[in-house]
Amino acid sequence: MKELALKYGCNPNQKPSRVFMADGTELPLEVLNGRPGYINLLDALNSWQLVRELRQATGLPAAASFKHVSPAGAAVGLPLSDTLKHIYFVADIPGLDDSPIACAYARARGADRMSSYGDFIALSDTCDKTTALIIKREVSDGVIAPGYTDEAMEILREKRKGTYNVIRIDPAYRPDPIERKQVFGVTFEQGRNEIRLDDPTLLENIPTQNKTFTPEARRDLMIALITLKYTQSNSVCYVKDGQAIGIGAGQQSRIHCTRLAGQKADIWWLRQHPKVLSLPFKEGIRRADRDNTIDVYISEDEHDDVLRDGAWQQFFTEQPAVLTLEEKKEWIAKNTKVALGSDAFFPFGDNIERAHKSGVEYIAQAGGSVRDDHVIMTCDKYGIAMAFTGVRLFHH
Repeated sequence: MKELALKYGCNPNQKPSRVFMADGTELPLEVLNGRPGYINLLDALNSWQLVRELRQATGLPAAASFKHVSPAGAAVGLPLSDTLKHIYFVADIPGLDDSPIACAYARARGADRMSSYGDFIALSDTCDKTTALIIKREVSDGVIAPGYTDEAMEILREKRKGTYNVIRIDPAYRPDPIERKQVFGVTFEQGRNEIRLDDPTLLENIPTQNKTFTPEARRDLMIALITLKYTQSNSVCYVKDGQAIGIGAGQQSRIHCTRLAGQKADIWWLRQHPKVLSLPFKEGIRRADRDNTIDVYISEDEHDDVLRDGAWQQFFTEQPAVLTLEEKKEWIAKNTKVALGSDAFFPFGDNIERAHKSGVEYIAQAGGSVRDDHVIMTCDKYGIAMAFTGVRLFHH
């Protein structure tokens, strides 16, 4: 297929719309089911690049959950603890422990469930039955992968009354080294960003007193940097145990990126608090309503929205105890060994102060700020190991 006609572009008024290869060759993708839209394909092609690179860099199956051309989550296929299975709502999925690609998507989807609602999924490896069973139960727009088992296709074709978007990408496809796009009728041209972020020398310039990066920290920093490579800038990414736990994308100020991503990392960690794990939900609560209720319960609005008289009865069999501010702070302080990547330099030490509050112990950033000395000093205050990569990863 050399061209794919689309219903419309970014918005319904933007017609006509299509995707095609400028040189007249075949498209490197095949639509197996559904009718993907303009934004679906932007998400699909960006997310595929991310998981392909994670797979190459780590040797592990990888998955991403994309929304509006930025990842809501990205992860590699490491086993899930019982707690993670519980908070990702996959404990009942048969065969999960035997499917690394399913574990990767459970992690990518589960990190920020509010943002992943209605996501586009990318899988580095063939989608198997186990992964399809996870996808089946979630609100999602589509999936891109290099292949699908027959069992997986049978499950996915039933989703959304048969309209779920399933795309197969040619894993051997490599684009031209020069890429182009138009803005306001003006053509932009640049070399593709082909920098390899699995290069160990990227973490050799360590100006902090603490110069120790564990093997797990190196892996997580690499995951953070690769994730940032495909995230709308400015962007910051927190990673722990092989998965992004907080991504701040598209903010004009870097400190706002760091705060947004840190807040998401805190929510991910708070969802593992015993009080959250034991919330007495009523039977039959919809998944989206349950996720939203947990989000509100963790927030500062819980008294007004889900715990006040007349409100909690909608969600719970009994009124839950309040998760106090002191309990939240105490629990968040237990989160440790978090890695953080930034797509450009940190201009001030306030970013480090915020990152420290969410358990960050390892940082990789470009360096080159006129206040690098202040950033280094703040890292040394908390014993954080930081590397200057010398690499900027803006993506637009």
